[in-house]
Amino acid sequence: MKKFFFFLSFCFSVFTFAQKVTLSKVAQTHKNTDKVFYKINADSTAKIYLGEVEVQGFSDDDAKVFGQIYKKAKEIGANAFAWKPLVQIDETVSKFDPTHYKIELYYVEPKDFPEEKNLVYFIASPYKKQTIAFNNKDVVFEPRTYTTLQLIPGEIYTVSTRKLLGSSIKLSAQDDQPVQYFQFSGFSVNANQGAGINFKSGDIMKLEKSYAQFLTTIYQFFQK
Repeated sequence: MKKFFFFLSFCFSVFTFAQKVTLSKVAQTHKNTDKVFYKINADSTAKIYLGEVEVQGFSDDDAKVFGQIYKKAKEIGANAFAWKPLVQIDETVSKFDPTHYKIELYYVEPKDFPEEKNLVYFIASPYKKQTIAFNNKDVVFEPRTYTTLQLIPGEIYTVSTRKLLGSSIKLSAQDDQPVQYFQFSGFSVNANQGAGINFKSGDIMKLEKSYAQFLTTIYQFFQK
C-alpha cells in the first residue's frame, strides 16, 4: 500500500512540475536593453521577427513561467510577443492550449507600440471562482479568465471583492490615462512561523504591464 501511494505521489509530482520552456527558434538577434516585454497584434504592428519560445507542460505558477519566457526573450533582444496559434493536421487553427503553446518574439520600436487610454483589465485568480462587484453589480470570474472596462469621463466606478477582509478600488477616466491592470487574489490562510495565522481574502492587486499582458494571453477573455 505504501508503494502504491508513493507511486501516486511520484506521478503527481511529475505531472505538476514537468514543464519545459525553450527558445525553440532564433531567426536573428537585436541589440536592445529594453526592460519592457509587451503583447502586440502581429498582423497590425510594425515589428522585426526574432524567434519563438515553446512552452510544454502546465504550471499554475504563472509568474515563474513568465520569468522564464522573459529571460529567453531578452537573450535575443525581444521586447514584444504574440501567441502563435498551432495549426492542426486538418489545417484548422487550434484554440489556446495551456499545456502546449508557442510565443513569437519580436523587436518593436517604442513609438510603434499600440496605446490604450482609460481602459482597465481585470484578471481572475488562477485558482478559484470569485464574485466581484462592479458598482454593486455582481460579476462571476471563473479561474484563469479576464475582462475589460472602458472608463467613461464623468463616471466613477467602484470595484469590490465583497468579502471579509477584502478590498475595493475606485476608478475614473483621466486625460491620457494609460491602460491599467488589476488581478483578484484568491482566498488563502497562511501560517507564518512566530506570527500566527494571516487571513487574506480577495485582494485587488495592480500588476505591471508586461506580466499582465502575458496573463491576458494565456487566460480566457469573457464579456461581463
